Amino acid sequence: MPHFMWFILAAIGLIVGYIIYGKIVEKCFVIDPNRKTPAITKADGVDYVVMPKWKLCLIQLLNIAGVGPVFGPIMGALYGPQALLWVVFGSIFAGAVHDYFGGMMSVRYGGANVPQIVGFNLGNVAKQIMRIFSILLLLLVGVVFATSPANLLAQLTPESLDFLFWLGVIFVYYFVATLVPIDKLIGRIYPVFGALLIIMAVGMTIALFVQMPDKFYSWAEWGVNPHPQDLPLWPLMFITIACGALSGFHATQSPLMARCIANESEGRMVFYGAMIAEGFIGLVWVTVGMTFYPDPASLNSTINAGTASAVVYDSSIALMGNFGGLLAILGVIVLPITSGDTAFRAARLTIAEAFNFDQTKPAKRLIIAVPVFAIGIALSFIDFNIIWRYFGWSNQTLAAIMLWAAAAYLYRRHRIHYICSIPATFITAACVTYILYEPNMGFGMDITISQIIGVVVAALCFIWFIVGGKKEIVGAPMDV
Repeated sequence: MPHFMWFILAAIGLIVGYIIYGKIVEKCFVIDPNRKTPAITKADGVDYVVMPKWKLCLIQLLNIAGVGPVFGPIMGALYGPQALLWVVFGSIFAGAVHDYFGGMMSVRYGGANVPQIVGFNLGNVAKQIMRIFSILLLLLVGVVFATSPANLLAQLTPESLDFLFWLGVIFVYYFVATLVPIDKLIGRIYPVFGALLIIMAVGMTIALFVQMPDKFYSWAEWGVNPHPQDLPLWPLMFITIACGALSGFHATQSPLMARCIANESEGRMVFYGAMIAEGFIGLVWVTVGMTFYPDPASLNSTINAGTASAVVYDSSIALMGNFGGLLAILGVIVLPITSGDTAFRAARLTIAEAFNFDQTKPAKRLIIAVPVFAIGIALSFIDFNIIWRYFGWSNQTLAAIMLWAAAAYLYRRHRIHYICSIPATFITAACVTYILYEPNMGFGMDITISQIIGVVVAALCFIWFIVGGKKEIVGAPMDV
């Protein structure tokens, strides 16, 4: 079978996963089309605003599809064709499930943010930990998703418009987008950005098939880890490829659209469907990494010389020409910008929820937004690679906690919890192994010992869940 067929089969797998497994997940949740959503019961003209489903789908995709499903898969391609499997199966059985429950549980809890959702299902201690954790992650995301597009824009413009100039422009936009009603700016410009995003993904795919059909996955060999630095596939690949397969950041974004959905029947397309679409984006960039470059050493040297943005720039121009390449690069620029603004918006709302601070008046939104952006700007001057490592681990750890909360939600209602508890156990093992092994930000332990401890801790979490997961949480509504 020609190697390019792997890409086709992977893309078909994502579509089939949405049609079949997405329906199974929806049935496990048990939607109620007659139940009024927060967009109707809490309409405030700022954050709780009914918007049409087609807009919600595009906005959700742009909210969650930051630089992660581009940069992560590019770096993940260094681990070979195994990266394709993680993108496809991770998206279907973990990422899309995570996003669906993150969004629909928020709908049921009146538009609650992820700390509140976790608290209702895992207890108050978990709620407070998640509150701190999610705010820190949102700040890291906002910074990562400001610096990466600023770097790309600096490459496309005259020298006078350097990185600092574009960083300032992006932060000004973020500040405005964080404060104005969601339907006034985000609701109007995101559909346009969505079209650009689709052009980028489809254009790069067509270009690969036209120009490089005989080079598809030219150095791919199943069961072999070709990483030039000999980094262990487990758990690093599953931390590196986050947003293209499973991402805790999405749990912070889904409540934004949960406050705008008019009917629960829209949830599968908006939440599960957007993650499948992001999985396709991840699939495209894994393929670029494994096809455009003749070997993993060449890909790795390009990444080390200028981060994954250099791969985006080089491959887009080479495959699609100057104009087409410019559109593809702009698509990659749009991705992080349209996630960074909602990251800061979600941070504002999470802090406001913690202090029960009303956000309907602009002055009260400013009280939270100003210090949040001051911290974000300060963090943007820290080395990108350091920020990315902390982002990757905290992102997947948050995903694990959210999946455990979703599993508990199902368990207490006597529904099939395994659709959440199994991926929760899997990513818990990856996160524990990673932080034990990682020499720069973790404990620097031996990889074999780290892997054993990771598996044991994940197994203990699963046993703890089965034994105590049905215990009701004081103050948690059970009629949702």
